[in-house]
Amino acid sequence: MKKGNITLSSYSAEGAISSHKVFDSKSIKEPVLLKTPKGTRDYGPKAMALRQRLLDQVVGVFRKHGAETIDTPVFERKEVLAGRYGDEAKLIYELKDQGGELLALRYDLTVPFARYVGMNNLSNVKRYHIAKVYRRDNPQLARGRYREFYQCDFDIAGAYDPLLPDTECLKVMCEILLEVGVGEFVVKLNHRKLLDGMMEACGVPTEQFRSVCSAIDKLDKAPWDEVRQELVEQKGLAEETVDRIREYVTLQGGLELVNRLADDEKLKCVPSAKEALNDVRLLFEYCNIFQVADRISFDLSLARGLDYYTGVIYEAVLVGDDKQVTGGGSVAGGGRYDNLVGSFKPNRKQQIPCVGVSIGVERLFSIIEARTVDERSRTTETEVYVASAHRGLHLRRLEILNRLWEAGIKAEHSYRMIPKLLVQLQYCEERRIPYAVIVGEGELARGVVKLREVATRNEEELSLDTLIETIRSRRCVA
Repeated sequence: MKKGNITLSSYSAEGAISSHKVFDSKSIKEPVLLKTPKGTRDYGPKAMALRQRLLDQVVGVFRKHGAETIDTPVFERKEVLAGRYGDEAKLIYELKDQGGELLALRYDLTVPFARYVGMNNLSNVKRYHIAKVYRRDNPQLARGRYREFYQCDFDIAGAYDPLLPDTECLKVMCEILLEVGVGEFVVKLNHRKLLDGMMEACGVPTEQFRSVCSAIDKLDKAPWDEVRQELVEQKGLAEETVDRIREYVTLQGGLELVNRLADDEKLKCVPSAKEALNDVRLLFEYCNIFQVADRISFDLSLARGLDYYTGVIYEAVLVGDDKQVTGGGSVAGGGRYDNLVGSFKPNRKQQIPCVGVSIGVERLFSIIEARTVDERSRTTETEVYVASAHRGLHLRRLEILNRLWEAGIKAEHSYRMIPKLLVQLQYCEERRIPYAVIVGEGELARGVVKLREVATRNEEELSLDTLIETIRSRRCVA
């Protein structure tokens, strides 16, 4: 191959090489616009170090609650995703015909999980899944709103006694937000059956329940007057109906609100509303035992736009200064979806109840990244740097480096045969590497090396035989 030329193989649908094309890079006259696609960003070493620490904290909570992990393809057959998201379906990235299949990039991790449960005939599973999802949304990168982003999901599938799995999902969500130190937050809580009961009590036609709820869900970002206008002018509801809706959706509180609604004459006549209020009352009891009840706000304006929710729904929002970073949006959310798995099965009576929570890790990361001003934060996990003090020692340096690697110690060195010692030590300080092993002629003649603690610059001589054990003991103390 000539320099400057790139040979690419063209493959048929069956995977066989059909032709070769040669492109001359010198023939490309137009400069390439070097930018990431709209709604995406690059993450450098510092950002990735922060992200990994955040993800480790999230995974630690998931594992503490006994979850196992799975993975699913980044794209699904289009029919798997179709009809699952309501108005949000317009944000799905669709792909062209690929070998006879219409495909789409996954919009979330919940529908692929339901497909996985149904396809494998699972009756119960507790899983977590961390992976990228894709939405053809209007991005706001400063607020952690992307078109490509990670979701961190925790779900419990199976037929269990009421509200026990739901409460654990709320507990998991609160533990994660406390663990990452995101600041003050409140968990808004509602119930889809209560929303439907409210719609029925207010006189909303059954076929409009979902579209009206979608408008109500905007109350966390828009004033009531705007939502009222949408309900009257776009949804076609009578003004008296809309005014009755307002009496409910402006209510927030705790267990006292649950008891007050249980005595509401209109809701008493709606069985779904009575069932939902009993669920919420029991949930508060369990949350009190789990010591998260003080974080819960029973909020009748919360609707969550996704169509697959069937029971308790919730989302966490920030209430402190960091609320400005997220624009008032949620940093975590979820709920119960009992019919989603069954929708993939021929016999829809074979339902597998599910409940889960999704952590908005990108929004959490935006907050943490904005707080982080230390430009010298560590981007590697290197424990030891092997430095040479004189020329002609690079072979011995490599021997010691290999010993450390073989012992499972994270180590690195200079890729120059005759590096300057000062440059090597400066590298250790800049990267905050805890220890440096300094290899010198005189020391090697006596069978020793110097172990330098980079932060304090203290040095001591150690025999080569005890070097690894000493580093391991220092690691345990740290």
